[in-house]
Amino acid sequence: MNLHESEKIAGILTDLGYTATDSELNADIIVFNTCCIRENAEDRAEGNIGALKKLKKQNKNVIIAVGGCMTQQPNSAQKLHEKFPFIDIIFGTHNLERFKELLEAKLKQKKTLICVDEKEGEIIEGTPKNRTSYPNAWVNITYGCNNFCTYCIVPYVRGRERSRKIENIVKECRELVAQGYKEITLLGQNVNSYGNDLQDTDFAKLIKEVSSIEGDFRLRFMTNHPKDFNENLIKAISESNKVCRSVHLPVQAGSNRILKLMNRKYTREDYIDKIKLLRKYIPDVAITTDIMVGFPTETEEDFEDTVNLVKEVGFSGAFTFIYSKRSGTPAAKMDGQVEEEVSKRRIMKLIDIQNSINRKQSETYQNATIEILCEDYDEKKKMYLGRDTYGRMAYFSSLENLIGKFVNVKITKTGGISLIGEIV
Repeated sequence: MNLHESEKIAGILTDLGYTATDSELNADIIVFNTCCIRENAEDRAEGNIGALKKLKKQNKNVIIAVGGCMTQQPNSAQKLHEKFPFIDIIFGTHNLERFKELLEAKLKQKKTLICVDEKEGEIIEGTPKNRTSYPNAWVNITYGCNNFCTYCIVPYVRGRERSRKIENIVKECRELVAQGYKEITLLGQNVNSYGNDLQDTDFAKLIKEVSSIEGDFRLRFMTNHPKDFNENLIKAISESNKVCRSVHLPVQAGSNRILKLMNRKYTREDYIDKIKLLRKYIPDVAITTDIMVGFPTETEEDFEDTVNLVKEVGFSGAFTFIYSKRSGTPAAKMDGQVEEEVSKRRIMKLIDIQNSINRKQSETYQNATIEILCEDYDEKKKMYLGRDTYGRMAYFSSLENLIGKFVNVKITKTGGISLIGEIV
């Protein structure tokens, strides 16, 4: 999500005649697109902003702008201005599409321009984008979130959920395919609830519409929410020849007690039922997830519930996190905050278990020939790389630049989550 929003900011600047530079010393404008999901991300952003104080003294004409989730928090913009008075523009998540007019206004005045709307406005279409992830392209389908998980700051900084009109999404996807993009990822805090604020549409319908676009491309989407992941959607995925056979379905915890405290609105049993239904329609589906350890009051028994769920499901991959206390969220006020050392021990155990599962799954690829979308070139390995439909990464050599092409690769060596092969 943040990567795609950075593409929008870059697109606006390119539209105004600016070009990218690798050095802040050569920059006329420096923009920080911040995140506040975890405290260390916010600390890192402030550290990078503070490091520009000397540059601003040397070059008073350079414009420094800060936007994103961090600025949208209550009173954050004013605090940021007080701490770093050399910032020229401070804008919120609801003002990104207005960045052009904010920059033009700043060029006509000396004082710091602060624009952080408390309420989200209408969705603005047509924002230019400077896409940087070819052959992959990101497409927003919703903005905001209505779930209010007790650990998450997103609904407070991105506002209520709003869906783009289906015709605008399909039009953007069709244009991307025509431009040669080979993999489109539909984005939303909860893509499964797409269309709840519209009439006569839902995410399953959107999947069918995008899948009907002519051309050779893959379709992915993230992130899903188990409570809204239903049979109608699963059927739409199974019937599409464009949707990748991988689904990211964050579980967060395997303990019903913790899931309730998290306000996830499903139980462990509900989640397992969704997994079974998914595998009924798509037997070979690869399922990845997000898991948080150390949530307030998490006991060893709660943690073992999570461990057992990981073993039972057999995830193809898991993004594991230690709970990060975020001010402004209900979880931050809960008693029973888990000690850091306990959380670290638990997450290392969880990573070891998931790595073992990954290795066993990788072994099934030995001597298999798979279709890979070549995405990039690894300068260190001197090899090209890309993923198959299940999201598994593979490396291979080629004298020809294959980025953006589908190639058949025979796997000759398996590792943890990545594979090595040769073109056939």
